[in-house]
Amino acid sequence: MGALSHLECGLCGKQHDAFALQGLSTCCGKPLLARYDLKAAAVSLTKEALRHRLPDMWRWAEILPVADPTHRVALGEGGTPLVEVPGLGAALGIPRLAVKDEAQNPTGSFKARGLGMAVSRAKELGVKVLAIPSAGNAAGAAAAYGVAAGMTVKVFMPADAPRPFRIECETLGAEVVLIDGLITDCGHAVKEGVEREGWFPLSTLKEPYRLEGKKTLGLELAEQGDWTLPDVIVYPTGGGTGLIGMWKAFDELEAMGWIGAERPRLVSVQSAGCAPIVRAFEEGAEFARPWEGAATLAAGLRVPAAVGDFLILRAIRETQGCAVAVPDEEIADAVQLMARTSGLYACPEGGACAAAARRLKNDGWIDEAERIVLFNTGTPFKYL
Repeated sequence: MGALSHLECGLCGKQHDAFALQGLSTCCGKPLLARYDLKAAAVSLTKEALRHRLPDMWRWAEILPVADPTHRVALGEGGTPLVEVPGLGAALGIPRLAVKDEAQNPTGSFKARGLGMAVSRAKELGVKVLAIPSAGNAAGAAAAYGVAAGMTVKVFMPADAPRPFRIECETLGAEVVLIDGLITDCGHAVKEGVEREGWFPLSTLKEPYRLEGKKTLGLELAEQGDWTLPDVIVYPTGGGTGLIGMWKAFDELEAMGWIGAERPRLVSVQSAGCAPIVRAFEEGAEFARPWEGAATLAAGLRVPAAVGDFLILRAIRETQGCAVAVPDEEIADAVQLMARTSGLYACPEGGACAAAARRLKNDGWIDEAERIVLFNTGTPFKYL
């Protein structure tokens, strides 16, 4: 089915075996990127073929890593709507505004895409026990897909994460371990368990396939725009998998001849209380220094150090994008503004995108004639 050929170190380009379990690259200790025989994929993956496929993320099978369809762990992920929001657009001064509403995924967030893909590929490669550090939504998705795949799932979560995330994971049957600290501390605990017990880690970008699920965001945007991409994509960035994934998706579509060389300007949105990517972008750095004292109401943005930092920064710069930090007060205000002008009740991370778009429009960085897409990455109800 698939055309997966090899894995490639995101930093130096060295090839790695795609048909063995892999974590970070053995050469540089950096994220691995899945590469495909796109010429072979294009034989059966055609625009006409898409018209006859289910509207989920698996419609892109030829450029996804799961070779055997029997290993797909599918709960209905992908195929989320691109919602035109004229009321919100009028409030922000952005007439051509749309929201990609990822809250409509299984488990209520965009994490269903990445974890659905990662768990499916892990199942195909024989994994039995999964472990993940998460501030919330990724944990719920890992629990749901892991349990559906018949695996044992161990979740390491900051003790102060919103309680609904913990309840969700426990109800789904995952073993939840609360850690006094941030997601980076949870990551250290997972690393110890991986080394001691042999668990397979699903940490952001520390295995190659969560990225492949998230890249379907970009594939869908292209299809929903009739193969014309928006001018600007405004995306909330913690680990940054979705931003990197869309950047990768557009390159693959161009290589198959489906779109041209034009790219949306990618905007990385963070909270002012945890903004390592914004700081690195402004400093012109290739890598981001860890953020001290990370604190924000947007749990998904409280990521003080991202292993894919250099890829996020590369994607922003290559597309002539930017990085924006907004304070929690503006995030909370934007959630209410979105709800009252569009009918979409967004999570804090989605509100951060609206706040950032307002600032960019006011600064003249966004022109009112441009087509802008914001991401609402999940349901707000887990934060209540």
